[in-house]
Amino acid sequence: MAENQRILVCAGTGCASSGALPIIDILKEEIKRQGLEETVSIVGTGCQGFCEKGPTLVIEPQHILYTRVTGEDVAEIVAQDIMKGERVERLLLLDQETQKPVSTLSDIRFFAKQHRIVLQNCGVIDPQKIEDYTTREGYKGLQKALAEMSPDDVIEEVKKAGLRGRGGAGFPTGLKWGFCRQTPNDKKYIICNADEGDPGAFMDRSVLEGDPHSVIEGMLIGAYAIGADEGYVYCRAEYPLAIKHLGIAIKQAEEAGFLGDNILNSGFNFHLKVFAGAGAFVCGEETALMASIEGKRGMPRVRPPFPAVSGLWGKPTNINNVETWSNIPHILRNGAEWYAQFGTEKSKGTKIFALTGKVNNTGLVEVPMGTTLREIIFDIGDGIQSGKAFKAVQIGGPSGGCLPENMLDLAVDYDTLTNAGAMVGSGGLVIMDETTCMVDIARFFVNFSQKESCGKCTPCREGNKRMYDILDKIAKGEGKPEDLDILENLALTIKETSLCGLGQNAPNPVLATLKYFRHEFEAHILEHKCPAHVCSALLSYTIDEEKCKKCGLCAKNCPANCISGDKKTSYKIKEEECIKCGTCIEKCKFGAVSRA
Repeated sequence: MAENQRILVCAGTGCASSGALPIIDILKEEIKRQGLEETVSIVGTGCQGFCEKGPTLVIEPQHILYTRVTGEDVAEIVAQDIMKGERVERLLLLDQETQKPVSTLSDIRFFAKQHRIVLQNCGVIDPQKIEDYTTREGYKGLQKALAEMSPDDVIEEVKKAGLRGRGGAGFPTGLKWGFCRQTPNDKKYIICNADEGDPGAFMDRSVLEGDPHSVIEGMLIGAYAIGADEGYVYCRAEYPLAIKHLGIAIKQAEEAGFLGDNILNSGFNFHLKVFAGAGAFVCGEETALMASIEGKRGMPRVRPPFPAVSGLWGKPTNINNVETWSNIPHILRNGAEWYAQFGTEKSKGTKIFALTGKVNNTGLVEVPMGTTLREIIFDIGDGIQSGKAFKAVQIGGPSGGCLPENMLDLAVDYDTLTNAGAMVGSGGLVIMDETTCMVDIARFFVNFSQKESCGKCTPCREGNKRMYDILDKIAKGEGKPEDLDILENLALTIKETSLCGLGQNAPNPVLATLKYFRHEFEAHILEHKCPAHVCSALLSYTIDEEKCKKCGLCAKNCPANCISGDKKTSYKIKEEECIKCGTCIEKCKFGAVSRA
């Protein structure tokens, strides 16, 4: 038995929803029962990244990963692994390629091909203990800034590092800080935008849950550089664990002298509060976010003036998102040159992606900028589920674009993706296989944008609704060839004339799918067919008489009662009465029902 063993149990939102919290309690009881309390510690961590395999558990120092652990597995893990050093093979990850169990983190491709900077503490430390953060050099970046650097030095260091805002726009962070610093005022604010609203995105939530002190330290360094003495973390209320951990971390930082007045006897003052937002997507836009903090309805305003000049309550304000702030301590601690070695010439550092959809390994992935989509999806994500063919990747959330297979070797960085009609965005990566209809996908994202529109400007309010109506018509087989030109012109007009980023980027999924998957739109309009067999209005179901065994399961389960037949006569579907629900094809055990 190894000395000083630690059992790290993922207690982030994903694994907690799969039953991780009771496992921690059972583990504590079992360790106590075996008399191992002095040599084995149990740590409830933030997200370990491998969300689809949760609840996950890591044994240190051997770095053994167990997946889909249940309370019933605990006694066996303790008896076999902790006490005898023998692996519980049935709980190890099965490699998709070799079909053999893989035990250590370094041998698992999902982890081996990542480079974790922002996520290096997530899944490793107890986010509710400041000591866990400080023992891993936490707050060293702040101490260095206050003791050795002027505010201008700090800004210059961030500029040299080449960090660009991770919230979506990719604006150079150091330059943004400089604008705010140069604005004279006796009161300035900084804000952390944690209003993560993209479908499928959970990067910021995981960082706040698993390593909240890194965000606080980043904000402290930013406040010192800009000259702010007050800040807010705007976090959506749907993230209760993140808000809880932030609250604990702020209190601990205050008690340790990292937050408050005269921080580390430097004369620098900074106070931080958490503001729980109501979950409106538009509040991710910085002027709408500030309006929300001020107690107003979360709606964007015309810029200029930019927040660096007139932000929260009319004072100079700087806003960055969670991932951007969390990068800052690493840059200060290790230097700009160290950070700039990662990434591409114009996109430095690493980026976290939430890998979801029809991919074998879903979860949080942090890779250097410039990594290709193919490496992320097939090397780290382990390819497409059920051996199906890759079709597209939606990158950048509802404001991003869908890229086809021939663009898999595209480097993931700000400029390359923008040129391809997509965007890094906040980092959502949704993988689609051959069963995905691109008309349906465009309709889904436009529907999201029209529902989340605040309604302030006409192009966004009316334009997205009109785009949705056209897409819905095409999906029902009622589209006309001229609809594609109308859709394209409408999309470009909305992009050019909308007030804020939500409206300006809402048409991106439509433009990208029209560009790369136009043939699917044309099939819906000209042939009245949905190639992916998704759009129900365009589907037809038939029963093959030769394959049909006359069991009657299809007829018994048909909710529309539109299947006739018996043990002597063939079963048939009355197409005019069929509601295209697909129940018959699901229930047939002989593959006699086909869909076209």
